[in-house]
Amino acid sequence: MVLTELGGSISRAIQQMSNATIIDEKVLNECLNEITRALLQSDVQFKLVRDMQTNIKKIVNLDDLAAGHNKRKIIQQAIFNELCKMLDPGKPSFTPKKGKTSVVMFVGLQGSGKTTTCTKYAYYHQKKGWKPALVCADTFRAGAFDQLKQNATKAKIPFYGSYMESDPVKIAAEGVERFKKENCDLIIVDTSGRHKQEAALFEEMRQVSEATKPDLVIFVMDSSIGQAAFDQAQAFKQSVAVGAVIVTKMDGHAKGGGALSAVAATKSPVIFIGTGEHMDEFEVFDVKPFVSRLLGMGDWSGFMDKIHEVVPMDQQPELLQKLSEGNFTLRIMYEQFQKILKMGPIGQVFSMLPGFSAELMPKGREKESQAKIKRYMTMMDSMTNEELDSSNPKLMNESRMMRIARGSGRHIREVMEMMEEYKRLAKIWGKMKGLKIPKKGEMSALSRNMNAQHMSKVLPPQMLKQIGGMGGLQNLMKQMGPSKDMMGMFGGGDK
Repeated sequence: MVLTELGGSISRAIQQMSNATIIDEKVLNECLNEITRALLQSDVQFKLVRDMQTNIKKIVNLDDLAAGHNKRKIIQQAIFNELCKMLDPGKPSFTPKKGKTSVVMFVGLQGSGKTTTCTKYAYYHQKKGWKPALVCADTFRAGAFDQLKQNATKAKIPFYGSYMESDPVKIAAEGVERFKKENCDLIIVDTSGRHKQEAALFEEMRQVSEATKPDLVIFVMDSSIGQAAFDQAQAFKQSVAVGAVIVTKMDGHAKGGGALSAVAATKSPVIFIGTGEHMDEFEVFDVKPFVSRLLGMGDWSGFMDKIHEVVPMDQQPELLQKLSEGNFTLRIMYEQFQKILKMGPIGQVFSMLPGFSAELMPKGREKESQAKIKRYMTMMDSMTNEELDSSNPKLMNESRMMRIARGSGRHIREVMEMMEEYKRLAKIWGKMKGLKIPKKGEMSALSRNMNAQHMSKVLPPQMLKQIGGMGGLQNLMKQMGPSKDMMGMFGGGDK
């Protein structure tokens, strides 16, 4: 995935520069050459990369920088700004408004993942409180309606299509009309996939557009075509008013960076990126947070939004009460696991934390971690209320563990492993008395009594090693501002 490979290479180059004793021309050139190599491997156009390197050298004139300036910070900021410029079309896209009917038409090449993306787009907005509906106007591909029907049923989204009617314009118009009467505020029209050479299909796309009068036309594009995305996006823009782009399959190709920069060059805003096959593997694309995550600087506001998504405002006082009491039970652990699974792919969530590269959670390990959480939850399903609500680990004797292992079909060794995990988490929660979740959009003011020394004791050794040991942890906490630390995901500070 672009965040993993490209991000890993860029953050490594910056890290090597930061570790250098003296920042001179040679160190800067080595850092920029490494970043250039990573971008070219990601199929970013050579001209864009060359311009970026020239601009950074103009901004960071080491001879002109007065003594006392933090050269590392200036170089890092220049790299950040230039990458943002490369990926930013400088033009916002239309955003649908809740309660007001918006029609969104999806267009794209065959095999770009358009039908799946339609459902992901609808599912994303449904979770945010919209009332979406799907219309299948793809009569060209056999099985298109079946696929949309299956996806929509799974996501519990109303849909419209026809096995008998072969005129996509008629289906699209009827579907939009029907859902307008049903007061759906986001009507998504899926059209036939096409190539830029197919004049007849382009004509059909124009007709569907005229019949449905969409508020937004989204072009869905496969990231594997890399910089060829420029020609494709331009061809579609000339035929129909493309207002936004969604880049798919970012998890399977190294050319994602090239695709994103090529689309930006057409002045079309990328609004989402698809990072996998599942419904929740779909991320809002916002240039600054995206580049911030590429450089290993995290996306704090995105992370806090995830927290608020899974911990509704009305449940927060209840969670705070449990925290302030400091009693960490297996039931609380079960609830937290449920929330983690709701937040979406673990790797995606981790990459939002400053100092964590998405490389730390490779695709295989991510699935392994989620499978382990599900396994622990299955074991907890075999526990009694007394066991779940007790904060005394000594209650779990061998005969109880044997019963839980039999009831969940697992080995007793796995139940013991789960209890070790519970003890470790209980230790962390014990240090979090008085912490509170911040209000939406606010940065967390964290507990002053939680310093790097405390954190190093409760973090798993492997994670501490990946951050860069004690020194890396202190740098991370400095980076997150005064009195802030890794536990910031739970908020904190004065009562």
